[in-house]
Amino acid sequence: MAAELPHRTTTPRATDRPGDASPFALGLLLRRAHWRAAAILTEALRPLGVELRHFAVLIELVNHGPTVQRDLATATGSDKAGIMRVVDDLERKGLAVRKAVPGDRRARAVEITPQGLELFDAAHAAAEPLAERLVAGLGPGEPEQLTDLLTRVAHPSDSEA
Repeated sequence: MAAELPHRTTTPRATDRPGDASPFALGLLLRRAHWRAAAILTEALRPLGVELRHFAVLIELVNHGPTVQRDLATATGSDKAGIMRVVDDLERKGLAVRKAVPGDRRARAVEITPQGLELFDAAHAAAEPLAERLVAGLGPGEPEQLTDLLTRVAHPSDSEA
């Protein structure tokens, strides 16, 4: 006769399928949504000769102006070697330049070039029709609602952080 195991409540197993009740469900759905969005945006950037990793740096440079590499690495979730490769690529393409930081002989700030700004604007124009595919299955007002909800998740107020 087999020994009986003590009765345990079954914890839901994490999936990213609709209706998943596990505590990981939201994160997994966000990951899948990110992959889908990244694929669509990659398609928009490909004809411009840049990748998402390059565009992420350009976004930081447009938003914050000249930025030291260590801050770019933090802002983009990259490491020191990875951000150096991306900035090297951007420099080779004429989209960004490194400049000395006054008062710090070792630090270099990365700055977007006029050509980088042109590409940044062109990327937005190229992405617009493709980005519409991302929310094509949503109803009226839902893309704005989704944006609002994701913004609140990604940027919680200080009291919620």
